Amino acid sequence: MRRTTRLFEIIQLLRVAKKPVTAEAIAAQLEVAKRTIYRDIASLQALSVPIYGEAGIGYVMRSGYDLPPLMLSIEEVEALVVALGLLERTDDRALKLAADSIRAKIATVLPIPNREPIDKTRLFVPQWIHPEPISIDLAAIRLAIRDERKLLLHYVDVEERESRRVVRPIAMVYYVEVMHVVAWCELRRDFRSFRADRIRHCEVMQERFEGESAALRTAWEARQREETPQR
Repeated sequence: MRRTTRLFEIIQLLRVAKKPVTAEAIAAQLEVAKRTIYRDIASLQALSVPIYGEAGIGYVMRSGYDLPPLMLSIEEVEALVVALGLLERTDDRALKLAADSIRAKIATVLPIPNREPIDKTRLFVPQWIHPEPISIDLAAIRLAIRDERKLLLHYVDVEERESRRVVRPIAMVYYVEVMHVVAWCELRRDFRSFRADRIRHCEVMQERFEGESAALRTAWEARQREETPQR
């Protein structure tokens, strides 16, 4: 087994483990010496992989950590390039920075013949759409969706009427022209879609709606299916 493959296998073993795993157990599964596992773990830790261990107990990995695949086909790389290029047409600055980081990380682990498409030179996504400047932090809204935290929105509609809404955000919709925040509006007692470029201010509240997101998204998706014309 090649060392890069073995490092990946160690990460995968620790990701799915329900309890600490000893170096001896890892070595037995990968059919290598225990000394090899010690060296591999040290190398991964030096690369900032969040693996923690204690003598006599074993190794654990921080929950949620993952790596991009070490092997991608040319078509998979091209799909990634196009997807990241389309993402750049939004005005979500944090996600655009993340896209650049993804390109760099993927390029470092791809085999040499597969690296060429990642530079966007052969698959070009035009960037001619420039949404209006956004005065809110979209990363904070995405975090509120994940944490199930209510938002207080200062919103201006198409007729320039201002309103303040307490909403339960459940999704972001990335259209080509503009982004929308999908939420349950407590004022209207119904689902509403708020154009991001019309939100003048957004405040993440301490109040939460924990455990409600999944049901709200399911109801919203059902509504979308009902309203979509059948062909």
